[in-house]
Amino acid sequence: MENTSPSFASKVITWFDTHAQAKAELGHTDQEKWIFPFPFALMSVSTVAVFFVGFSWVAFSVAVFLYGVRMFGITGVYHRYFSHKTYKTSRWFQFALALLGNSAAERGPLWWAAHHRHHHRFSDTREDTHSPSQKGFWDAHMLWWSRRKNVATRLDLVPDLAKYPELMFLDRFDSVVPLTMGASLAVLGMFLHRYFPALGTNGLQMFVWGFVVSTVVLFHGVATINSLSHVYGSRRFQTTDTSRNNWFLALITLGEGWHNNHHHYCNSTRQGFFWWEIDITFYGLKLLEKLGLVWDLKPVPQRLLRPLRTPANETVRPHEVVPEPAFAKTRIAGLAGLLPGLTSPLATQVPARGPDLPNS
Repeated sequence: MENTSPSFASKVITWFDTHAQAKAELGHTDQEKWIFPFPFALMSVSTVAVFFVGFSWVAFSVAVFLYGVRMFGITGVYHRYFSHKTYKTSRWFQFALALLGNSAAERGPLWWAAHHRHHHRFSDTREDTHSPSQKGFWDAHMLWWSRRKNVATRLDLVPDLAKYPELMFLDRFDSVVPLTMGASLAVLGMFLHRYFPALGTNGLQMFVWGFVVSTVVLFHGVATINSLSHVYGSRRFQTTDTSRNNWFLALITLGEGWHNNHHHYCNSTRQGFFWWEIDITFYGLKLLEKLGLVWDLKPVPQRLLRPLRTPANETVRPHEVVPEPAFAKTRIAGLAGLLPGLTSPLATQVPARGPDLPNS
């Protein structure tokens, strides 16, 4: 009799395959129930290891650097590019940006973008997945993403992204890049301990500070936009949701705190509409534009810069956009061909790839 039980290798692949996990969760009847986020809980508890591994300025500096770079990966890539397509780039640099965003350990690019587009469509209504006015602070801050109904990637909301097999691969195996980063930091710490002992660091210390602490602080920094920026701050525009501008949240999230601006007009690359509204993510994207790596950054319309407040009798629905793809003629081999048998169980209705468009 033929043995039909899955092999050990296939079990390991399935454990890392978030699309396979999501398919299993969709079979449960209680989609509102949240499943215990064991990896995140373990990561959070592991931050106490800082009291055992000690402190060094080099490990602390790496933690701060990776917080900033990976925050840009969320704000400038997952949010302003994948979610809203507020600028254009080439096919190869899109993948490089996706790797950067994925290193933040906040799931894959398609999952993130799909849920964010859903948020804009239903902001602060009962359908919103993370509204503090609907389900409270903790649900908006962190519990929402572990509900069964939110585990799956809503491919129907990101058809422009699901055409690209390299992005589908990152989305399915979204823990590979963060784990590789963590291991690389440990190796870096061991290298520095061996050849530059005066720096006072080692592999475990570099892993704890550079990866564990930096990742946990980064997560909570990003989550404040869901939980706090709809509660605390000022409202320049009278949107139908409760989005607010908050300068402090803008600082710790590199510009995302200008949330009322963004919900009034999300097509702009810049979220700090005025010069005094610091938007570090936008400055970074302008630098990439100068280097020729990104282009066509969408500006803030002049009509929004003249009056400082929307007239009291005007109600503006938060913008919701499902953009069309626009890429350079950069061709790379499809991962579906390189990795046979790994076709997503959730992507049966999505074409393997779409046509690349010319530079514009």
